[in-house]
Amino acid sequence: MPDTTAIRAFLDDRHLTMAKDVTAFARDVVARYPEPADDDGGRVQARELAVVLGEAGWYTPIEQLDLRGVSLVREALGWASPLADAVYALQALGTVPILLAGDDAQQERWAKPALRGEQIAAFAMTEAEAGSDVAAMSTTATRDGDDYVLQGTKTLISNAGIADFYTVFASTDPSSGSRGMSCFVVPADADGFEFVEPLVLSAPHPLGTIAFNGCRVPASHRLGPEGEGFKLGLRTLDLLRGTVGAAACGMATRALDASLEYADRRRQFGKPLAEFQLIQQKLARMATDLTAARLLVYRSAWEKDGGAEQVTLEAAMAKVFATEAAQRIIDDAVQIHGGQGVLRASVVDRLYRSVRALRIYEGTTEIQHLVIAGQLLKAYRSAH
Repeated sequence: MPDTTAIRAFLDDRHLTMAKDVTAFARDVVARYPEPADDDGGRVQARELAVVLGEAGWYTPIEQLDLRGVSLVREALGWASPLADAVYALQALGTVPILLAGDDAQQERWAKPALRGEQIAAFAMTEAEAGSDVAAMSTTATRDGDDYVLQGTKTLISNAGIADFYTVFASTDPSSGSRGMSCFVVPADADGFEFVEPLVLSAPHPLGTIAFNGCRVPASHRLGPEGEGFKLGLRTLDLLRGTVGAAACGMATRALDASLEYADRRRQFGKPLAEFQLIQQKLARMATDLTAARLLVYRSAWEKDGGAEQVTLEAAMAKVFATEAAQRIIDDAVQIHGGQGVLRASVVDRLYRSVRALRIYEGTTEIQHLVIAGQLLKAYRSAH
């Protein structure tokens, strides 16, 4: 969980206090939830966790757009429960577009109840043919008097089937590509909205496919002007992408904690595993990668909280390095645990199944590499 020693330079006094408090909350409350036995159990637990997190006030950093605070919460939740982290991340993704572009009435109706834990939010951008290539989106929103009529299907949508509302991206001018994209809030009870089916992951996570079959919503549900949806989506992802790295650091910390304990306790050939040099090499590499990842994550959040106009480069670096490092760390943890590490009841097996998705959602590793290179070339060309 958040160890502030290495990242103290990036934190204010209030963040140091928050780190202690959220660590205690994650350990004493969230970590007590067992891993759900199946997808249905995961959906039930996700709803419960959404309420618990809201009642404890941990959505406040989201409302304040305090990225260091969001990162500290996600790191602690990643350590305690990857499902709890996923719930928290979706409350952020579903509400930040409303916080950024919504008027007072929209914020009162949707963002604030969600950030009190009274409603569950979802972020609906991905389609079967529009993942990394968001501009290929085919869902449309056609103006009809005082309403918009949405038509299309979204898939791989987290919180599908349990969300009270969805922040949906759709094309209001298909001929204009990404410049014709707009953003809407669609309540789950809207006429023409359908939860099509759940999609089951290897780790418990409420995921599914949703459809808009002539789904009618008032024009007052549009966030910002027509044609500004693509920019709003990118701005939201730029803000939150680095916090995915924080969740990865939490999972990696849990794996390192478990590995140190197991290696020191487990004896083979008459001595603890921790005395074998190859095990020591793994532990050293795990700790070094984790420290580097945390520095990148909190550097990115500190830059944005300090007033940087954008942190596209910093957030991409934080996300790609932290998630890839966490994958390596958790894989080493499974190897250290041997046969015990691949038992479903093992904490490192749970982490192994949970961490993999972090390298894909909110921008794959490959896309982040393109973003980083593009930012570097842009800076080079402007200087020369």
